[in-house]
Amino acid sequence: MSNTVLFAILLLAPLIGFLFNGLRWKSHNAYLAGTVATVAAGISFLCSVVLVSKLFGEGAVPAVSAKFYEWMAIGGFNVTAGFVIDHISAIMVLVVTGVGTLIHLFSIGYMSHDERPSKYFAYLNLFLFNMLLLILGENLLLMFVGWEGVGLCSYLLIGFWFSDSEKAAAGMKAFITNRIGDAGFLLGIFTIFFLFGTVNFQEIIGRVSGVPDLTWTGPVTLACLFLFIGATGKSAQIPLYVWLPDAMAGPTPVSALIHAATMVTAGVYMICRLNPLFLMAPNVLNVIAIIGAATAVMAATIGLTQWDIKKVLAYSTVSQLGYMFLACGVGAFGAAMFHLMTHAFFKALMFLGSGSVIHAMEGEQDIRKMGHLKKYLPITHATFFIGWVAIIGMPPFAGFFSKDEILWKAFTSPHGHILLWLAGVIGAVCTAFYMTRLMALTFWGKSRVPESVHPHESPPSMSIPLIILAVLSVVGGWIGIPHALGAILPGHPGNWLEHWLHGVILEPAAHGAHPSATLELALMGVSVSLAALSALLAYNFYVTNPERPAQFVSKIRGLYELVYNKYFVDEFYFARIINPLIDASKGMWAYIDVNFIDKTTYAVSDVVRGMGSAAKSFQNGNLQQYAMYIALGVAVTMFLILR
Repeated sequence: MSNTVLFAILLLAPLIGFLFNGLRWKSHNAYLAGTVATVAAGISFLCSVVLVSKLFGEGAVPAVSAKFYEWMAIGGFNVTAGFVIDHISAIMVLVVTGVGTLIHLFSIGYMSHDERPSKYFAYLNLFLFNMLLLILGENLLLMFVGWEGVGLCSYLLIGFWFSDSEKAAAGMKAFITNRIGDAGFLLGIFTIFFLFGTVNFQEIIGRVSGVPDLTWTGPVTLACLFLFIGATGKSAQIPLYVWLPDAMAGPTPVSALIHAATMVTAGVYMICRLNPLFLMAPNVLNVIAIIGAATAVMAATIGLTQWDIKKVLAYSTVSQLGYMFLACGVGAFGAAMFHLMTHAFFKALMFLGSGSVIHAMEGEQDIRKMGHLKKYLPITHATFFIGWVAIIGMPPFAGFFSKDEILWKAFTSPHGHILLWLAGVIGAVCTAFYMTRLMALTFWGKSRVPESVHPHESPPSMSIPLIILAVLSVVGGWIGIPHALGAILPGHPGNWLEHWLHGVILEPAAHGAHPSATLELALMGVSVSLAALSALLAYNFYVTNPERPAQFVSKIRGLYELVYNKYFVDEFYFARIINPLIDASKGMWAYIDVNFIDKTTYAVSDVVRGMGSAAKSFQNGNLQQYAMYIALGVAVTMFLILR
């Protein structure tokens, strides 16, 4: 089968699933809708596997591509509707279609009692189609089409239960916040076109000079800054992160698909795709690293105080995305892609696990009303446990390898700094604490479940995806074992992922001697030990001595209120930005629209109406008046002639 046919099936399968369920959106048959949507996602995954396999083996090619037609041709500007799978997009397409298929399967059981299952699965397939456009498009314009498409689908899915005004508002908040970032992304595309005369990724990379742009107003710096603004919106970084926690208003599988494994990583993927360009803008890399580190720490501290099981995972996602941007900022683009992949496994697992808990608790999301659920949900508990160990970075689980690769690069990269490493460690310590707190209050300790609720394990359609993701959360990091650790392990396993990305991911030029393996192992030991101690402390607080958290909070009440209220960022935005804009808009409406535009149009209309009334008086049907007008006309004419 040709590459073009495979690409066509890969892209069209979810689009056909969208059309099938969309045309029958009133149907209540969740199993038919879910089966069609899941099969469509599975077909895309199989096509992805076949296409990616062509990058392996003796006859391996550097990239597999297909060009369908010429999309735009304006003078010297040509854009082709072409798609490509190379060593970077291969990781993304397997994650998006593979994890996406599992989430579709999970949704069959989770949404089985919903009133509009066909509409839900139609939106889910449409999202997958747009995500594939984003990651497979060979140029920035195709990426932008998918970029906007996933933004639309995110709005539709977050506000899926739109009859609830709070959920509808959450969808609107996500949509508007992303539009701000998207405006920056669009400006970045324009700047790149004016700079390079193309929007094709390979052509852009081929035309990047080897001379860094060291100014803040240089074209490369501006282009990268604009693109990063787009990334902060889509990937929920400071200052545009505020939409993602509210996005938990949508169905839980939506959180797993969009806000853990796919859409929110689009900004990271875009920067890694254009990594040679960003390396030429070191000032922008510094900004990315600082924003990423600050986001990782800030979101992790907020996660310490949340009681909604999904909100805890939401702030965890924002924090982990901060790690990915920290990696990009220090030039460790390979580490960013590595963490993108492992995070997709364990965070999708934990979101789906939370969905299983919510399903068992009949919709309850407050972890203060749970406890000891491991007795009733053995599969959910076991898989969630694996996700917990993975996210806090314990070896040999997936999160350990990718997280410590980022911390190592933050410490040793030419663009790194010890403060960036320290911020990463603080984020890891906070993560270990709040994730252990989540485990303890949900699954361990004494039961606080209301008597009216009877928890039960989820059906196989929900349990099977949990088990598969749990396995991936264990072994997913083994493809990136660091050299220092690989040298002391039996068989000397190499860093396969580093080899895979060699040539498509550039590293910043090193200065001085290469850091020793001993230093790498020591830093690894520090971060793992601190995370383990933090987890033990949380266990002591919430299982062994459950009265201690309240005692501790009473001593730091002011700080706790500040963090619990998310540093009042939303309130600040409303007080200093949103409400003043609304007031200014009302003023412009009153003085410009009402007093100027409206009054001007009314005056003009009055003049026209008056002229019409005057002209109408000449045609009133009075024959004597008509005769007088004729006589006057004849007299005036004769006077002018005889004169």
